[in-house]
Order: sequence, then C-alpha cells, then structure tokens
Amino acid sequence: MRLIFTDLDGSLLDHHSYSFAPAVPLLAELEALDVPVIPITSKTYAELVTLRDALNNRHPFIVENGAAIYIPSRYFKTQPEHATLENDFWVLRNVPRRAKWQQLLTERVADFSGEFETFDSVYAASGAAGVADITGLAPNAAELANQREHSEPVHWIGSPQRKLTFIYRLKEAGATVLQGGRFINIGGDVDKGRAMLQLRDLYLAEANLQNRGQQDSNNHCEILAIGDSNNDVAMLELASSALVIRADDRAPPILKRTENCYISQQTGPDGWVEGVNLWLQKTDKNKH
Repeated sequence: MRLIFTDLDGSLLDHHSYSFAPAVPLLAELEALDVPVIPITSKTYAELVTLRDALNNRHPFIVENGAAIYIPSRYFKTQPEHATLENDFWVLRNVPRRAKWQQLLTERVADFSGEFETFDSVYAASGAAGVADITGLAPNAAELANQREHSEPVHWIGSPQRKLTFIYRLKEAGATVLQGGRFINIGGDVDKGRAMLQLRDLYLAEANLQNRGQQDSNNHCEILAIGDSNNDVAMLELASSALVIRADDRAPPILKRTENCYISQQTGPDGWVEGVNLWLQKTDKNKH
C-alpha cells in the first residue's frame, strides 16, 4: 500500500497563485495507480471541501495541522471508533474548538496589543476583504479560510524578539504554536505527524479486514510526506519517505533524518511533481 500525505500552500499549491496546474496530469496518474493523495494542511474544512472538488480528490483529508480528520462516509467498510457522522463525512476531532484558543489570546497576551492580529480580529474589523489582504486569497476564499473550527492563525507584525516571547507565553499557557509559511497557528496539542499516523492506522486496519484469512504481504504501508514549512516537520520525520519542497523566499525546514529524504530543485507544484515522480520510480522498483 502506498499513501501520499501532502501539505498544500507552497507544496501542491503555488505559494503565490495557489495554482496546482503543473500537478494535474500526475494527480490523475496517482488516482489510476490507486495511490491516495491525502491533503494535510493548516487550511479549514470549508476550504478543503471546495478544493478537493477542484483537485478531483475523493480521499480523506486532515485540516488545521492535524486537529481533525475527515473521511468520506463509506470510504472504509466500518465507521472508525470515536468518529461522528457530519455532512456525509466521518470526523475525528483531536483538540478543543477555536473559542478556547481565542480566549487564550485575549487573556494571556493582551500586553502584545498592536504587535499581532488574528484572523478573527481582522475579519471583525474588515470582513473577508481584510483576511484577503493578509493571505493573498480572493475574498471568497478568505471567507472560507476564516471558518476555522480548532485553531486561530496569527499574523505577526511585531519584532522577532517579541515574537519569541509571545510564543513562549502561549506555550506556557498550554497552546501548541506552529509557524507556517505565512502565519503562526495557535491550537491544541496535535501535529501533522500524529494525525498522519492516526489515518495510516485506519488504512492498515481496513487492509487487514479485507485480507482476513488470506496470506497477505501487502499490508506494509509506504508513506510519502510532502511539505515546505516548519509545521510539516513532524510528518516529514515520521513518514517512510520525505519530500521537502523548496521555497523561493526561505530556507527549507531542517530535518533530523537523512535517509529517504529529498529536497526538490523546483518550487511549489513543479517541485511536487519532480519529487513524487522520483518516489514513484523508487517504490515501483522496490515492489519487484
């Protein structure tokens, strides 16, 4: 079994235009090969429902850096334990809702007023147009980006030194703070790595059910994790193989691993295609 867990912004989607056009032929090929492409992102459920239609993607997806896993109902033979049925998805929620983190920002870092803004505060002041300004999204996409369920993104506008103090204060109060490509994400104790393994185990359980009573050697799961930012590190370290997408404006995230790790030469979806093709060639050879 082969699975691809991919970050979106700066990886499958171009960091500036959000286009995935260079990857369209390869996405179709992966579907034909029965290799699920599983988005794992800081984006929201509302954003992913729209985007997966554009991607022609029918597989599960993981939102808000691992906070919740959405699995199309009937995707597996049985509903996963602890999952709830919502809008024709089986949903596994891993952390508290957004209101908890908004309250934490109000109570614990009030003395940083003027040095940061949240999606919620920007939306309250300027609506979707304000969120569009700080994200580069179109207003309708910015509206979806603000429909967060489990986390609060922060746009930092203060000094780097004060930012470190700000992050320390929030961590001290129990928040998990992740630096993405554009924003600091404030949420619960979860990361993309743990959510990836959580969903991987469901795939393996499904394979075991399907092959019960058979002598089967295909229940090994070969995972490619793809990302470009620090909030991708947890999954990049834990996957069988890691593809780090090069960015044009910053150094790639630093990983401890050295084996089965590739840094793309190209950026965005071009780098995505470059690295996935190499991984497909390697895993095809390993199957024979």
